[in-house]
Amino acid sequence: MGKLTNQVALVTGSGSGLGRGIAMKLASEGATVVIADLREGPAQETLHLIEQAGGKGIAVQVDVSNPEAVKNAIETVVSQLGQLDILVNNAGAPMSFTPVEEVSEELWDLMMDVNAKGPFLTSKYAVPYMKKNGKGSIINISSIASRRVRPGLSAYCASKGAVILLTEALAIELANSKVRVNAINPGPAETPMLPKFFASMDPVEGRKLYEESVPLGRLCQPEDIANMVAYLASEEASFITGATFNVDGGRGL
Repeated sequence: MGKLTNQVALVTGSGSGLGRGIAMKLASEGATVVIADLREGPAQETLHLIEQAGGKGIAVQVDVSNPEAVKNAIETVVSQLGQLDILVNNAGAPMSFTPVEEVSEELWDLMMDVNAKGPFLTSKYAVPYMKKNGKGSIINISSIASRRVRPGLSAYCASKGAVILLTEALAIELANSKVRVNAINPGPAETPMLPKFFASMDPVEGRKLYEESVPLGRLCQPEDIANMVAYLASEEASFITGATFNVDGGRGL
């Protein structure tokens, strides 16, 4: 019996990287996991890995920036599984170094649509089911860039900062409904997304730069974030809401 047995968890962007690690950890703790991703193939791969390990889940294809797609995905989850207890807003879009005068409206809109509007939309359509159930846990994956801003990442930092304030606003709004809302700020993470942050640099030098920026001397691993998500989703964290946790090896200091 895991600490999330009989729970249904939806993890966006769980076809790879942090999302895949989170989905697999929640499944190992007994949750039935909904692997939600824009890419159908990687979502099915994550589902296969979960099932190979003895876990349960379903895969759904969804664009988190599309209101109708999000609404339909959540309705499908509740229709097939009967409930939705945990929502992990992990889907995100990266940004390579871009001076503000070169940031296009299209790039700005992409950052906001995926990184900020995505968590808003999934919460908007998931919350009614959580309220009906009398409890729930929403966990938003932001970034240490929301707290420790870096040059050339204006749109990305702004979008992740919005996630933190959305987390706090929903935490106070939903407290009476016993729906908890928290956020996690990962540091530079060992995922397929990382090279996109230093796309203009030599890949080896870019990776070295990010590793050296972490006081503990290594990149964040999917398991580091997954362990914190599993804790926040569980009853062990039943008195925690509106909090943001830096899981960053000290990079935010």
